[in-house]
Amino acid sequence: MKAAKNYRESLMKALKDPAEAAEYVNAALEENDSDAVLLALRDVAQARGMSAVSRKAGLNRVSLYRMLSRRGNPHLGSILRLLRVSGLKLRVAAGPSAAPGRYLKSR
Repeated sequence: MKAAKNYRESLMKALKDPAEAAEYVNAALEENDSDAVLLALRDVAQARGMSAVSRKAGLNRVSLYRMLSRRGNPHLGSILRLLRVSGLKLRVAAGPSAAPGRYLKSR
């Protein structure tokens, strides 16, 4: 069990660095799995202290835990506040299968 504890401690230390946290969350986003993304965001928040993050983001601590749970369904605004206080920001990039104008219809 010691190896798991050392991994968790190492992860929490690494996620205090915004660059490491960004890579961690981006890796979860690449999975296209909302549970993985919520877990990554929860790990980032825990690394920075859930109470401190919730206070800085203007979110109730219990609500923060709930929104980042497996059953969580956070609002975009809440995610953006969590990212901001964690030193992160959300960006969108075209994926490999994106076709220009595919979703835009002329009126």
